Parts: sequence; C-alpha cells; structure tokens
Amino acid sequence: MKHASSSLPTPTSTESFWHTEPNEFLLGHRTTEELPEHADIVIIGSGITGANTARYLTEDGRADGLKIVMLEAREACWGATGRNGGHCQPLLFDRGADVADFELKNVAAVQSYIETHSVPCEWRSVSGCRSFWTEETMKAAEKEVARLHSVAPEIGKLVAVIKDKDELKKHRVDPAALGITLSQNAASLWPYKLVTFILEKLVKEGKLNLQTKTPVTEITSQGEKHAVHTSRGTIVSPTVILATNGYTSALLPQFADLIVPVRGQMSALFPPERSTILPDSHGMVGAPGMPGWNDDYLIQRPYSGVPNPAGHLMFGGGRGDGDHPTVGVSDDSVLDEKIAAYLRRALLTLLELDGSTEGLKELKAAKEWTGIMGYSRDDHPWVGPVPGKKGLWLCGGYTGHGMPNGTLCGKAIAKLVLGHLEGQQLDRIQTEMVEKAELPASYLITDERIVKARSFPIVERQNDPVIV
Repeated sequence: MKHASSSLPTPTSTESFWHTEPNEFLLGHRTTEELPEHADIVIIGSGITGANTARYLTEDGRADGLKIVMLEAREACWGATGRNGGHCQPLLFDRGADVADFELKNVAAVQSYIETHSVPCEWRSVSGCRSFWTEETMKAAEKEVARLHSVAPEIGKLVAVIKDKDELKKHRVDPAALGITLSQNAASLWPYKLVTFILEKLVKEGKLNLQTKTPVTEITSQGEKHAVHTSRGTIVSPTVILATNGYTSALLPQFADLIVPVRGQMSALFPPERSTILPDSHGMVGAPGMPGWNDDYLIQRPYSGVPNPAGHLMFGGGRGDGDHPTVGVSDDSVLDEKIAAYLRRALLTLLELDGSTEGLKELKAAKEWTGIMGYSRDDHPWVGPVPGKKGLWLCGGYTGHGMPNGTLCGKAIAKLVLGHLEGQQLDRIQTEMVEKAELPASYLITDERIVKARSFPIVERQNDPVIV
C-alpha cells in the first residue's frame, strides 16, 4: 500500500470549543511585521510540543542570544493541542514501565508549571477510569496490569483493576462494562489556554518571534543550512525543529508511513440538568457497537470557579462508527455527522449520569469539531535528528496521546539541539538521557528503529484489520 503524505493544515477548520475563549494577544500575532530572513533556530508548529520546545530552549543559558522563530500555519495552537480531549492522563500499563515513568514525570512537569505560574487553564487532578466492554480487551488489560505490578511495583501501585459491579457504579460506569482500570496521577485541563499562556509569556519577554498564519510549504537544504519556504517568504536557519505531529509528512515525505495523520472527532456536550461533576476522567475501550480498537475519551469541565462554568462533557472518539475515512486524513474542516450523533447519545448508556436523564435520548452539543492526530507506526513518539538531514529535528507522532508526552519531549529535543550546537557527541547525549530516564529509548529516532518500525503492520492495518 502506497503511503500518501499529509496535506498542510487546511486554511479553514471546524470550530473547536477550546477556541471559544481565544487569547486575544496571540490572534493573528506576528512579533515582527516581516518574516525574518534568518534565524538561529526555527520551530514549526505552536502546539504543546512547539511551545515547550521554545520554553526549554529559552530557559537554558546555552540559548542566550539565539534568535528563535516559531512558524504556525494558522492561529497559535490551532492544531491538535487546540482540538484534543483535554486529558493529561498517563497510560501506565500500555507501553512499558519506562514509558509509564516518563509519562508520570510529564504530568508532574505540566502540573508544576501551571501551579508555579498560576495558569488559568482549569487543571483538575482526577483518577483515570478506563472501562472495557469486550472479553478480549478486558483480559488484555488485566494481563498488562499484572505484568506492570511484576516489573515495576511502585508504578503498579498506581493502577487497580475493578470488576465488582457496585464499585463500577461508584465511578459512574454502567455495570454492563466487564470492568475498569483506575489509574492515579491523571488530570484534565483546557489545553489551548496552557499553551497560549506559555507562548504569550515567551513573546512578551522577547524570547520568541512568533509568526502565525504562515504555513511552511517546503524545506530545502543549502549546504549546512535549511531554507524554510512559507507563503510569506523564506527563512534560512541551520537548525529547524518540526513540531508538526500529524502534518509531519507534508514536509518530510520519508515519514509518510511512520507518522500517519488520523482525524479524530470531539464534542462539548451539555450535561443533564441538575447533574453533578464526574469524579474521574474516562476512556471507553471497545464500547458496544464499536470495534475492539475503538477508544472513546471523556473529561468534564468545572461547574464553578471558571468562565462559562457549565460542566461541559468533553467527549471524543467514535471513529468506529463513522461514514468517512479517518486514517490517512489530514483535513479537519470536515465533521462526520454519524460520529457526532454517536457522541451525543453514547454517554447515556456508557455511564450512569445523574440529574434529569429520564426520557433523554441524546445530549445537546455546544460544539462539535475534528482534529488531526499523528499515529506512529510503532506506537511511540519520534524524538531526535532526522536521518540524513543535518540540522533538521523532529518531535511528534504521539498516536493521540500528546498531552502526557509533549512537554518533556519538547524538553528532550531542546537538550539534544543545544548539546549538538555546543559540539557534544549526539549519541552520548542520547545515552545519558536514557540512563537518566529523561526520555525512553524507544522514542529516539535511529536508522535501526525506522527499519524495525517498517516491519510492523501499517497504521491503516492496525486501526482497521480488514485493510490488507
């Protein structure tokens, strides 16, 4: 199967609820009226990864005096981070103990920044409740949790398997579910507000030149420098960092089969009248009527203490019930009405919502929208230098799981870039980072990893087993 490259971000998009309270300072922002002709470091993308890459670069004294320019195709944080489910939940038993440890550190780092700077982004610490609706997925979860308890007992203490029906009800899960896993150290937040806080702070401190509405169309090499071509001109730099996630292959066609765009769908739903806030964030694996790989996700906004405190149920997923393809799709201007209908109905059967639910067939939507994720061929992010492209760096491919990864992946790429510019051996920096648990070895970009990843089923096959 031939892998087509992603398109660039579409000029128009569906309207995300997270953008209903925009950062006025950043709307249409261009720190300088003209696009600079040169920069020491160019960052492409202004989501959770790009913002934290810029932040960690500027917090490191080795970057003092460096001219850092960030390019964004649309408004700031208008891609996946401004369209996701609002989770910051580590998946503790899915991808190995080292990844679980990294994601726990990532959540702690996000929380620390928010608390230190009093970021008004609706951060709420919750337990992560994942319900399983098929025998196969339930058994797989139990097996992986048992393995985690064996290989990493301290992390294992943070996860429990619950199958008692009365206990399920305490977590508002319909007892038709076969069971749940309950993970600690999870959170919910308004991701756009966090990222735009970081960006506004960096711009106002004079540490970052942000250029919105400046799509990058191509990157070409000129000796040891890269020409970054945009709709407004070309900027030349020896160091270019792609924080482009699902759109990566539009600029790096060689990654078309390694980071594949996947369109996800979200909704902001009004809860039933007189209902109370859910104690957990939720994931629903293989919900009734859905294929086993389908993964729905839910957080709830507060009822008080924030602007527009309506307790919206921020519910996404439903990819197994759509009329339109999702894998290999990089257009977020389209809404799948069949998925939208599923999302409006499903919570009334998957959960035991309280309040006035009698006779209620579906919930009313405040907003419905789509966003583009970047699914990795081997289920791990890609962090490091692009092979054969000196001075070109990549950080992305989160497989729909960027919030518990993007912050410290941004820190890692900043450390790699600055160490390289300082003349350090790249493999030595990478080895030290892995030894210090600053980045899982499975995230590093190497030629060997690329070859191995290409031995795995294609992303399309992994997400739809009928594809051959």
